[in-house]
Parts: sequence; C-alpha cells; structure tokens
Amino acid sequence: MMIHERIWTVDTHCDTPMLMERGSFDVGRRHPSGERGSGKVDFPRMADGGLDAQFFAVFVGQGKRTPEGHSRAKSYADTLINQVKAACMRYPELAELASSPEDALRLHEAGKRAIFLGMENGYPLGKDLNLVDYFYKRGIRYITLSHNGNNEICDSSTDNAGPEWNGLSPFGVKVVRRMNELGMIIDVSHISDQAFYDVLKHSQAPVMASHSCCRAFCDHPRNLSDEMLIALKENGGVIQICFVSSFIKTPPPNPRLENALKKLEEKYGNYYEIDDPELKENYRNEYYAARRKYPVQRASVEDLVDHIDHVVDLIGIDHVGIGTDFDGGGGVEGCDDVSELPNITLELVKRGYSEEAIEKIWGGNFMRVFRQVIDKSENRKS
Repeated sequence: MMIHERIWTVDTHCDTPMLMERGSFDVGRRHPSGERGSGKVDFPRMADGGLDAQFFAVFVGQGKRTPEGHSRAKSYADTLINQVKAACMRYPELAELASSPEDALRLHEAGKRAIFLGMENGYPLGKDLNLVDYFYKRGIRYITLSHNGNNEICDSSTDNAGPEWNGLSPFGVKVVRRMNELGMIIDVSHISDQAFYDVLKHSQAPVMASHSCCRAFCDHPRNLSDEMLIALKENGGVIQICFVSSFIKTPPPNPRLENALKKLEEKYGNYYEIDDPELKENYRNEYYAARRKYPVQRASVEDLVDHIDHVVDLIGIDHVGIGTDFDGGGGVEGCDDVSELPNITLELVKRGYSEEAIEKIWGGNFMRVFRQVIDKSENRKS
C-alpha cells in the first residue's frame, strides 16, 4: 500500500528479546510466519511490513523484592540489552540501535530499521535511583514503571494482593522526576489507576502508555478508562494501542484453559522466579501446549481499529499510536506478525482516515511526545 510505504512507522513495544536470549532465535533472519518458534518480529519481516522503528522491550518479570532478587533482575536486564546490541552489530546493513528521534529519521533515510530499547517493569531498579541513570546510559529510553505485580516504584494494575502504595511510592516519585531530568519517557501501561494519576501529577513531561487499550470497549484493568484518556490528553501524552486480544475484546469464558494454567503454576510456581533453565523450558512448552489445546477466541483488525476510533473520537487524533506487544501475547486475526502491519493501515483507509492522520497514528504522535520529553530534560542541548 502506497500510504504505508510513504509514512514513517514505529511500534513502541515488542518482547522479541526474550526469544533472542534463549539462543535459538536469530532476529536477522526471516522466519516463516505462523510457524512455532518463528516469533512475530525479525529485521527482514520488519522491512516486509514497512515498520521503520521498533522498541525492543527489556522485559523482566516481577520476582522477589529482595537484594538478591533485584540483583538478578538487573543482571537479566543487562543480558537482554547485550543481546539486542549484539544483533544490531551482526546485521549493520539491516538495523542499528537508536537513542533519539534524529537517529530514527537518519536510519529511515538510509533504508535501515531503527531499534530502540525500552524497559518493561522497573523491578531491576530495586531501590537504587542511580540505576535510572545507568540504564539510560545503556540505551533505555522508556521505563514501564511496573508489570503484573507491585514493585518498589508503584502499584500494578493486576497484582492479586491489591494496592500496596496506593499509587506511586515515595521512591517512585523520585524515579519519575529523574526520568524527566534525563529525558526518558515514562510508560504508564501496567500501572494501577491511582499510580497513573500520581505520575501525571508529578511528571513535568508528557507520558506514554506503550501498549494499552480502551476500557470502554474491554473492561480490563490493563486498559485506560475514558477519564484516564482525558487526563492523558491534558498531559499531552499518547496511548499506543495494544494487539493483545484479551485487552481488545472481552473473550468468552475458557474455564478449561484457566484450569490448565492454574495447575501449571501450582506445578512450577512463579515462572519468573524459576532459576533452572530446563524447568523454565518445560514450563513454556506446557504453557503453549495448553493454549493450543484450549485456544482463545482472538480479536480482529476491525476490533483493534475500533479502539483507535474511540481514542480519536474522545480526545483527538494527536494522542493515539501503535504498540503491538508482538512476542508478548500480541497478535490479532488479520495482523498476526510484523509483516502484516499494512493491514492496519488498510483498515484506517477504509474508515476514511487521511494520510496525515494515519501518519500521526503510525509515528507522528509518539515522536512528538519523544521530542517534548527530551526538550524538557537536562539533556535537551546534548
């Protein structure tokens, strides 16, 4: 599609580094779409799908909040960063690591993919504010403050124990302020509603929800309510619509799958606290076998674009973008990997969006936020 080829595109969240860390996935090689082990993102398929820039998530699942747990989390985050950097060095003709909007546009003109780093879950910071600077220097350009459990920064939207801090912790306030000073984007996906409002209270720059959807269409705590979307507009931020079906459309009950996954956790415990590589591999194999045996009804491209429509209708065209969560659960009927991203543009065209509007959705809005975060930082002249 000509429009998709002309515009600059960015996906603000994928979890492909997890596949890379396991050692068998070569991100520089084209993998057959739909086959087990192929993942959903590689450099050649990014080119096939007209994706110019990708944020690779340095994802660390929530584990024990002890000095040992935080140390392991930092070490694992470093491992993932090293994996992404090494891949970019192996394939310099295909992709390069980027750290600024200017880098991304330069690489676009050179016909290369721009690879950014974001950290999903502030857990590796532990209680050490200096690690915000450390990870910024390592290339991290956003931090998702929490994941599925509460941490030292804030409450999660999905911790079964409920809120611990009733929003941001005192340490979390310091993290937000230091991220502002450095020019690091604050990501409000995964955090609790009160933590979201606390971030907006304390942040001096626009924020981003790197991979979230609208609660008005799917009443999931990971999604943003209309009130939150309106507050996000007032902040100047952006919501990047996520491709996880259960955030797009409430799935019908699937008790057999729920029971299978419950038994799996009873058997192995918390996946993110398993140290034995063989046990982790067994857990993964049984997890994916259960999901194949008891499949979840998936949302469609049309369902996904309904969320984009809702954001545009409620708060305007300047506050919505794309954050697929490929390789982390993302994938809908009609757009199951990065090579199929033009199907999103096609649906937007069908609904009457102009090329200017589509360009804002696919990267313009995020780049505005990225530049404003830098402009308000100590690094604006560097």
